[in-house]
Amino acid sequence: MISRSLLVSITAVTILGTAGSAAFAESAEVTPVEESVLQPGPPPEEEEGFTPAPTDEVPELPPTPSKPPANGPSSEYCGPSKNIYRPNANLGKYHAGVGAAQANYNGTSRTARSWFKSETGGEVGVAISSEVKVSASVVVAEVEAKYGVELSAKLTVKVGNEIQIDTPPKKTTYGKYGVWRMKNTGTAYTIYSNCTTSPKKTGTTLTPWYVGWYLWER
Repeated sequence: MISRSLLVSITAVTILGTAGSAAFAESAEVTPVEESVLQPGPPPEEEEGFTPAPTDEVPELPPTPSKPPANGPSSEYCGPSKNIYRPNANLGKYHAGVGAAQANYNGTSRTARSWFKSETGGEVGVAISSEVKVSASVVVAEVEAKYGVELSAKLTVKVGNEIQIDTPPKKTTYGKYGVWRMKNTGTAYTIYSNCTTSPKKTGTTLTPWYVGWYLWER
């Protein structure tokens, strides 16, 4: 025998009817959410080689030169060592989901209304490739300045956010809640205190932009 509480839980994530009004069996407040854009497929898996950006700046120690730097005597001091990241190419936004994806199959001959509710909370921060040595705050500042957007070093995904979407006949709609991040490639290097610089490399960053749903259909 299925308990009443289990029926309520199942109802919250299954088809809630056609275009008419729908409501949870529980009398919880519903947070208004804009409809997200339906994507052609599931979010891509995050590429290997990315790690969380450090909170604090930890520049590498300057190498011991075999001869005085070309731009000055070996005793010249250029200030504390500093890691640099200069973004130069915006690769668009990528979704980092928190928790499992939810799905709803419409086996009827009419369009149905699916209702998803986030069930897992967590935090998503700045991710960097191995070539980038800067802190999260530096990545945010550089990318914001380059593209004139407002980003964050870390965003919190909360439990309870809800969204509704139409599910066509004989189709399955999927939803995943998380953080949209801006992906950029740029130049990464270190300026040392003895006025030398490390070799410049191309590095990639993923910077939190806003919290939202990723929806797709099959």
